Amino acid sequence: MVCMLRDKWLSKDARTFLTCRTDGLPGTKSTCFSATKRSRYTDKMRFTLLFLLLSVPPSSFIKGAETEQDFIWHFKKLPLIVGQRTFRLESPKFQAEIKLELNGTCGIECQKTLPRPSRSDLEDCLSYETIFENGTRLRTDVNIQGSLPQVKSENATSVTGRLRRKRQVYGTDSRFSISDKHFMTNYPFSTAVKISSGCSGVLISPKHVLTAAHCVHDGKDYIKEARKLKVGLLKIRSKGGGKNRRGSKQRKKGSSDAQDPRTPVAKSLNKRSVEGNKNRKGSRKNRGESQGNPSFQWTRVKKTHIPNGWLKGVTAKDVALDYDYAVLELKRPQKKKYMDLGISPTTQHMPGNRVHFSGFDSDRPGQLVYRFCGVRDESSDLFYQHCDAEPGSSGSGIYIRLREPQSKKWKRKIVAVYSGHQWVDLNGGQQDYNVAVRITPLKYAQICSWIHGNAADCTHA
Repeated sequence: MVCMLRDKWLSKDARTFLTCRTDGLPGTKSTCFSATKRSRYTDKMRFTLLFLLLSVPPSSFIKGAETEQDFIWHFKKLPLIVGQRTFRLESPKFQAEIKLELNGTCGIECQKTLPRPSRSDLEDCLSYETIFENGTRLRTDVNIQGSLPQVKSENATSVTGRLRRKRQVYGTDSRFSISDKHFMTNYPFSTAVKISSGCSGVLISPKHVLTAAHCVHDGKDYIKEARKLKVGLLKIRSKGGGKNRRGSKQRKKGSSDAQDPRTPVAKSLNKRSVEGNKNRKGSRKNRGESQGNPSFQWTRVKKTHIPNGWLKGVTAKDVALDYDYAVLELKRPQKKKYMDLGISPTTQHMPGNRVHFSGFDSDRPGQLVYRFCGVRDESSDLFYQHCDAEPGSSGSGIYIRLREPQSKKWKRKIVAVYSGHQWVDLNGGQQDYNVAVRITPLKYAQICSWIHGNAADCTHA
């Protein structure tokens, strides 16, 4: 027998019930379970913990001088990203290999030594390439209309450098595998998608997916898998196996003859039915296991947008990492609920200083993995954090929950794209972090114009 103590605890992000082991300490109320029930109880408690984690409002954890007024999605006027000139480029070779880890990129310390980009520099970086499924490649030069957003050069924390050691899981692995089909196929987890190149992404409109640029392009050429790129969304298999199964029209057409047991049609159908039942007896168990289970429904990518900031500087120590994002347009719209974009606030305006994201980590095949953690450091374009992650989760949409200004309801929005594990220069050495690219006002305006096809629809966020 194993005794379990029910203990109430409070974290920065949520109030949950945590099941803890005890040897029967005095003054504790314990519930005992046999070993055979332990696994089921553990699974149930993990999902209960996760449900409570997502349902408790962030306002429960406001501390000190912070007020709920600090945690609001502010209505902002955006500069316009307007296409000036579009011209055709040579078709890509599709010979690059996907890079799961980028070395030598310019991090926060490196960025402090760089001059502030001019309007011309920003226009060059925000110009973009569009590649279509047939290999046609276009370049669009853009013009920024309106005032440039104010850049706040404040860092959340300063961290001491330590010995270089590769790791993407920090300390105890705190990731949650979402195995319950009702969780993984419902919002917000249902917005996470799998990219056929081996990355993750997030649905930001019925037809658009946000992911990392390095998931389709290595800075010099498109990766091999980008030639026939697909996006997979988790859906529960229906018991019917489809709307119209093969042969249904023929059976419907001859249904009047089949109702009369004396006709040759009815005799033939009855014979096949008996034989089919015999053949299917041994497969009922297997059919039951596959029915109702989540599986990927794959959709072809119609076209891909990548900012020139990624294409021009991924091999040099400049701002390339700031532009590690791409938008994929699907061939057909999805009926799933998507997650809206939001402009990334500073960490002081995030409840608990925490971010959340879900993806398809390669070390847990077939599982959707959720995690949350605090941001360790920030620049105007990057988040540094120690959220546990593995290759495969790159491109995931990082979100937070803030209040809507009118309704005061809490709403999730995507504020960054998970780029992956990076080595960055820090305090004279190299420090490893899991890095995310923040959605700034300029990036929001660009992504919005990619979604709507018109910059005039993207004047406010």
